[in-house]
Amino acid sequence: MKFPAPVSVTWVADLIGASVIGNKEGMATGINEIHKVETGDLVFVDHPKYYDRCIQSAASFIIINQETTVPEGKALLVCEEPFEAYLKIVKHFRPFSPSAQAISTSAVMGEGTVIMPGAIIGNHVVIGKDCIIHPNVVVYDHSVIGDRVVIHSGTVIGSDAFYYNTKKHREVWYKKMESCGRVVIEDDVELGACCTIDRGVSHDTVIGKGTKFDNQVHIGHDCIIGKNCLFAAQVGVAGATTIEDEVVLWGQVGVSKTLTIGKGAVVYAQSGVPASLEGGKVYFGSPVSEAKEKIKELVWIKRIPELWDRLKKQS
Repeated sequence: MKFPAPVSVTWVADLIGASVIGNKEGMATGINEIHKVETGDLVFVDHPKYYDRCIQSAASFIIINQETTVPEGKALLVCEEPFEAYLKIVKHFRPFSPSAQAISTSAVMGEGTVIMPGAIIGNHVVIGKDCIIHPNVVVYDHSVIGDRVVIHSGTVIGSDAFYYNTKKHREVWYKKMESCGRVVIEDDVELGACCTIDRGVSHDTVIGKGTKFDNQVHIGHDCIIGKNCLFAAQVGVAGATTIEDEVVLWGQVGVSKTLTIGKGAVVYAQSGVPASLEGGKVYFGSPVSEAKEKIKELVWIKRIPELWDRLKKQS
């Protein structure tokens, strides 16, 4: 999430009750989680295992619960509960604001766009020209939709990320990490009925130009889906995954988190993708491998009873 304007690191420290070590003259431009940080961002870390990764990341300001060395030009904001500090910053800059009507007065829509009865368009949503938003679509706050986009009934754009801070010493183990990112849908996208696209935790979930989804597709937080992709029904993609241009995922493909599927890859139906895939190839199975090799394996598996009978006869 980018702030409306840069804020001084000392102002942030006062807001969250932290002490500053390092660059006290710095200006923070936003807050992000570790997968998406950029120069100028705040990031939080509350476990020694991830201290070095956060400090050495692109983030300029690290909210942390222990003093340690800090690279030149960066700053540590030291406080007892970095996660609570993150929540306080998010709630300050992106507080919950209920809508009083189906189409918010702060929403902006381009010429020729049609919003059908029963659709909900949230606060600060931007929708481009010549779009069709069908009945019972819900577009959450701050979502951005391009030109000539079609969204079919029951689809939800911008629901919260499935993302929790886990501490087993607390009475409640899983504490929600408030989502302050957006969904950005580019031009000429069509989304089928009952799709769900989560907004980023603190960055953007992006659906690229010309991409088409069948019904009941789910896209997790902070995913980047490329241009001219084709996803069949019941595809599920976990958070912070990158799917490059022209990828085809057939029905019920499941894709794990924080991986990359390369440009032009095709994954056949009911396959499971646990790790990154090279582009320009066809895949099948769970876990996937190249389709030709997987089909050969299946042929040999079918022959196991026959081979077993032969062995028994020989013995």
